[in-house]
Amino acid sequence: MEKTVGILYSSVDGQTLKICKEIVTHIENAGFKTELFDINDFQSSISKYSIFVIGASIRYGKHNKKVTEFIETHKNELENTNSAFFSVNLVARKPEKSHYNTNPYVIKFFNATTWQPKLIDVFAGRLDYQSYSFVDRMLIKLIMKMTNGPTKTNQPIEFTDWNRVKAFSQKILTT
Repeated sequence: MEKTVGILYSSVDGQTLKICKEIVTHIENAGFKTELFDINDFQSSISKYSIFVIGASIRYGKHNKKVTEFIETHKNELENTNSAFFSVNLVARKPEKSHYNTNPYVIKFFNATTWQPKLIDVFAGRLDYQSYSFVDRMLIKLIMKMTNGPTKTNQPIEFTDWNRVKAFSQKILTT
């Protein structure tokens, strides 16, 4: 049976989708089939996939509640399928917060669920003040100031480590 990887994402500003597309590229280049879904559009059965991956971004300290609802709704299928999870957040730009065991959002997320995927990772996201609404820009600048991040930039800053994304993609194939 050909290995098919299902990838579901929840993205606010598009970085999680961009990471998912990079994962798709690596997996397909390795000769495997992928199917990519927005969390709002998933109508399939998880059990049809060899591996099922969920990617979710953080906004204001939380993953989209639809991610938790999805996991609760599909918990039995997820537990009976090889599964993986990754979070995308700006806190992960700091080396000491770039591992799932040290990232506060990932820790909080898994403390609130009994689902334990076989593979978990966290990637730093992208900061783009120009694309945010006025309120989001002010709130994110405040958060960045509190966490010693950049607050004065007219250009987007991509903190994502694409080599780590590639390594995660390779781990997916061996899960």
